[in-house]
Formats: sequence, C-alpha cells, structure tokens
Amino acid sequence: MKPRLLPSGLQRGIPFVVQDNWSPEQALAVIELLDDLREVIWARYQLQLQELLREQRCTEDEPKSVNISETDPMF
Repeated sequence: MKPRLLPSGLQRGIPFVVQDNWSPEQALAVIELLDDLREVIWARYQLQLQELLREQRCTEDEPKSVNISETDPMF
C-alpha cells in the first residue's frame, strides 16, 4: 500500500489515526479546532512564515526581485 501524501510532503513519522467511529460532529469539531489554531499561528507569525515559504519555494535560478524600468518596452 502506497503511503498517503500529506500536505507537508512528509511520508513518514508519527502516524495520525482517525477513529472510524467518530461522528460527523466530532470530525467537524476537530476541523474547526485546527482551523482556529492555524489562524492564531498565522496571525502571530505571518511575516516570518511568508519569508520562510518564499525561501523554501524559490530556486537559485529565480530572481529575488524584479526591477522594471519605466523605459523598458512592454514587449
């Protein structure tokens, strides 16, 4: 069986087990908790997280910034 790919990209580590007998209300409560946690963390670390994500997603070939002069032709 192929391991499920998580949003983080991790394929090993501590497995997360969701019980088969959760009610829809219990599942929704967990999702709401995770959404709230994500929002609180994002509000506190937004700028640092944006910079870290930018560093992780940029390659060495990509320019760090684009300087476009007003005199440069559009195309």
